Formats: sequence, C-alpha cells, structure tokens
Amino acid sequence: MPIIEAHVLEGYDNDAKTRLGKALTEAVQLVVPAAPDAITVILHEMPTAHYMRGGTHPTGAPALPDPCAIVREYLAAMEARELERARAMLDKGFVMNFPGASGLTTLDELIAWSKPRYRFVRKTYDGFEALQGDGCAIVYARGTLYGEWPDGTPFQGIRFVDRFEITAGRITRQDVWNDIAEVKAAGQE
Repeated sequence: MPIIEAHVLEGYDNDAKTRLGKALTEAVQLVVPAAPDAITVILHEMPTAHYMRGGTHPTGAPALPDPCAIVREYLAAMEARELERARAMLDKGFVMNFPGASGLTTLDELIAWSKPRYRFVRKTYDGFEALQGDGCAIVYARGTLYGEWPDGTPFQGIRFVDRFEITAGRITRQDVWNDIAEVKAAGQE
C-alpha cells in the first residue's frame, strides 16, 4: 500500500489539490501494481512564512490550468465555429497535422482543407487522458466522428484520436488520426 506525501505552499484551491492528488495516484500506478483505493496521497500545506529558499520567502506559483479542460474548450469552440475563441487558445508556433494534411498552422488553412472532405463533422467523446511530456502537457481525446459528406449524406461511427501538446496553458500542437479515408474507400458513406 503506497503512501505518497507531498509538501506544497498554501494557496492552491481544492480543485488544484484534487488534480495533484489524482496525478500522484496515477504516477504510482505506472510503476506499482496497486488499485487506486490502495494508494494514499497526503498533501501537507505550508504557510509561506515557514519556507525559505535563498534567504527569502517565495510565494507559490499559480496552478496550471487543467489541460483536458483546455482541449475540451478548444474543441467545443471549433465545433461551434467560434473561431476567435479557438484562436485565442493557440500558441504562436501552433501546428496541426491531419491525415493527408500536415504542417497546417492556421484554422483558416484547416477549414479550406476540410471543405471538400465533408460538409460538417462533430465528435462524440469516449475519453480524455492527460500526461506530462517533455516540457508540455499531452492530452489524448478519443471517440467517434459523425457528420455529413459534401453531398449531404450522413456518416457516423468513424473512429478518431486527437493528440494535443499544451505549454503554459496554450495549445502548441494537434495531431489527428481517424478512419475517414478508410470508410470512404470501403464505400460506407
């Protein structure tokens, strides 16, 4: 039964502490074969007056935003065609890669590329997973697509996985995999 103790400066809200406890629990499960209810996480909050580094009392940095919430908000903005809201979530060096289109850097490029492929597309989500990568948060969104082909014929049940990289609360990369081409090639339009 693993017990994890972490010391944090006061000031983090309950949501941030819950996210930290869950992340620590999941980190243990990557190494130790333990069920979540067998893992104990204890957070010790410390007043800034009780902590010094370099002879000063530093204040804690604000908690990073939940990367899954960032991705959900971005995808909701894209689906609602609230493009300015979606653009505001993207980092300056943002790049996206879709099947048959890599290196797109603007939402306008994405819209122009997708126009002959389908009239519209929406997503049904089966799950979101977040993990820490090399200097960024990585979020996987997975589920199925539904929508209409350019001629108005509906489609549904097409698998997809989106992978996002997030740095300092902004989306820097999106990689997309889906079965649209396979479904069209099989005549299952």
